[in-house]
Amino acid sequence: MNLKLQDKVAIVTGASRGLGYAAVLALLEEGTRIVATARSTKDLEELAARAPDRILPVTCDMRDMDAVAALVPQCIERFGRIDIVVNNAGIAPAGAFLDQTVEGLEELMAVNVIAPGVLSKEAGRHMIEQRSGKIINVASISGLRGKPVLVGYSASKGALIQMSKALAAEWARYNVQVNAIAPGGFVTEAQAAVVNNEDVFKKRVRKIPAGRMADPTEIGPMVCYLASELSDFVTGAVLVIDGGETAKI
Repeated sequence: MNLKLQDKVAIVTGASRGLGYAAVLALLEEGTRIVATARSTKDLEELAARAPDRILPVTCDMRDMDAVAALVPQCIERFGRIDIVVNNAGIAPAGAFLDQTVEGLEELMAVNVIAPGVLSKEAGRHMIEQRSGKIINVASISGLRGKPVLVGYSASKGALIQMSKALAAEWARYNVQVNAIAPGGFVTEAQAAVVNNEDVFKKRVRKIPAGRMADPTEIGPMVCYLASELSDFVTGAVLVIDGGETAKI
């Protein structure tokens, strides 16, 4: 199946590891040119070494909204256009809600909601002008079902899902599609506390009807589909990839 992503241009946030890294590799395999951004310069440079002519590494802290907005002009300066945005970067501080500080909640919302909004808005100006574009927001099943000790995170991912739906409705007339992906349990560095503890890992897996956690590479095909012309009539959708976890009672 030809996804027609050859020479399309994407920005992927949180690209140095986990799901963002997997998204970059999947898009790269389809021929996409990519601005890969994260906080770790070293990891980004190692990633860019895979395809120096097609990956532009940009160190960016998603709490710095000026730096986030600047990603789009940097992308256009290097590659001449912007076709795809994958808003993947996020933080998930765990803890009892009574112990959460206002500053902590503000930072969480800034990274998980406001930064994706800023990047989408800046990219959207160009997408609307060219009458095509794809925005893919990586949310979480925690944004669909509340999760104890992740109250702020659940709220932020729920907000990201609703922003995806509202923006999809607003920009559909311009042939710009906005969708969200809601991953469940994936084996990533962010899940090290779960994966590296046998008892915790077994309890986590018992919640998943598929009987396992997912490999990060499993999100790649979904990202590529949503980035392609095959999904032109798909907008405002939330694609769940969780091994059936949210499907059961």
